[in-house]
Amino acid sequence: MVAATKSCTWHTTAILVLLLIGLAGTQQQPQQQQQQPPQQQAEQQESRPWYEALPAVAMDYKVHIEAGKEDCYFQYVQPGSTFYVSFQVIRGGDGMAGFAVRNPRGEIVHPYQWQASSDYTDGSSMGGYYAVCIDNQFAKFASKLVNLYLTVIRYDEWEKYTKEIEDLNVNINNFTGTISTVERNLNAMFQYQSHSRNTEARDYALIIDNNSYVQSWSLLQIVVIILTTSVQVYFVRKLFDVKSGTSTKMRI
Repeated sequence: MVAATKSCTWHTTAILVLLLIGLAGTQQQPQQQQQQPPQQQAEQQESRPWYEALPAVAMDYKVHIEAGKEDCYFQYVQPGSTFYVSFQVIRGGDGMAGFAVRNPRGEIVHPYQWQASSDYTDGSSMGGYYAVCIDNQFAKFASKLVNLYLTVIRYDEWEKYTKEIEDLNVNINNFTGTISTVERNLNAMFQYQSHSRNTEARDYALIIDNNSYVQSWSLLQIVVIILTTSVQVYFVRKLFDVKSGTSTKMRI
């Protein structure tokens, strides 16, 4: 009887310990479930490309637009950033296309215009995805090659860098103004270089088209001259061709 009572007490203590561990686990699970939504939100925020969080982003694209179609491209812009976009038709058709920009609310801030090049600047963005659309619906047969240049600049990030340097007790009386001036000048230079590259690409495409046009017409004219000369020589020889079957007698 004594051995039976000892075994019963051992089993009961083990069961009590397991129950206590189970209750502790059930109390911790709701806390973990309550902490999951913020983590999921952080993961959703981190799901965007890494370069969108940089102080300055510059992108240069060459896109091909089919005849009679419209293509839109989306770019995320941080709130308060400066957004700049420019487009230029490099080659194709009459060298013009439609260009429009929509803000994150869906409002058209740059209306459609049929032109060879254009640009748009938003000095203080509301934040969100901007839509850049290129329309080639008026051209029914000619496709276009278009160059797109986009920049997203966050000038407020330079103030954070300034505060970090001030915490290190560094003398930066003119450091902030110099960095801001250099950054603005660099962005202006990048925009000017983009326009220069677009103009160069457009001129090069025009030279290639003119060269192929001249070569094609020159070869065609050479073929026509050769055919015309051959026909003229053939008929001139036929005029002086004497038939061998006929003979003429001379009378005295």
